[in-house]
Amino acid sequence: MKIAIMQPYLFPYIGYFSLIYNTDRFVFFDTPQYIRKGWINRNRIISSSGEPIYFTVPTQKAARETAINQILINNEEQWQEKLYGQLSVYKNKAPYYAKVLELVHEVVDGEKNMISKLAIDSVMKTCNYLGIDKPFDVFSKMNLPGVIANAPDEWALSISKALGCDTYVNPPGGMSFFDRDKYKTAGIKLQFLQQELIPYVQKLGRFVEGLSIIDLMMFCKEDEIRGMMEHYELSE
Repeated sequence: MKIAIMQPYLFPYIGYFSLIYNTDRFVFFDTPQYIRKGWINRNRIISSSGEPIYFTVPTQKAARETAINQILINNEEQWQEKLYGQLSVYKNKAPYYAKVLELVHEVVDGEKNMISKLAIDSVMKTCNYLGIDKPFDVFSKMNLPGVIANAPDEWALSISKALGCDTYVNPPGGMSFFDRDKYKTAGIKLQFLQQELIPYVQKLGRFVEGLSIIDLMMFCKEDEIRGMMEHYELSE
């Protein structure tokens, strides 16, 4: 069984969803230290000028070592309204604007306190929208016995072993992070998934790659997006 383990990101790019789509099980790793100016509380879409722009969910101040699942959203800021304003640039350009805006409303409307839950909801509800039916786990709620890590690259190894998975798949950015001998000794195959970013019509006169899945869903049908996820390379 193939497993992917990732920190919860807010409406991440297609490569994140490709990990989910092309593995058998997915774990949201929500207990590491929260890193500001990462992908947990923000991502990128297109601005009215055609250039990438960040949309951000503000978070409350917290100690540097605070875990992701303990970070609170700063709801004193009117971030939902700002997000909808940023998304309005798609209204007259994107054929699926109304459907995607409805999805975003499902994720961000109502009382939201924890950034980890919001980010996880953004991924799970997007998967439901795209017709991706896979089992999800949240690490902090799993109570897995025997999960011990003496080094950062051992978390994925220990979780994979505890769940009886024989293959762990990671994005290519972490290739230098892992000690392959540890995984080989444990009988866990270590693979890295490189997603091909296939151009799609953004009606901007050029293609800006690697944006939030929101941008992709604005312009492409669900089956088109699933088809894009089948274009990837695996390396070891």
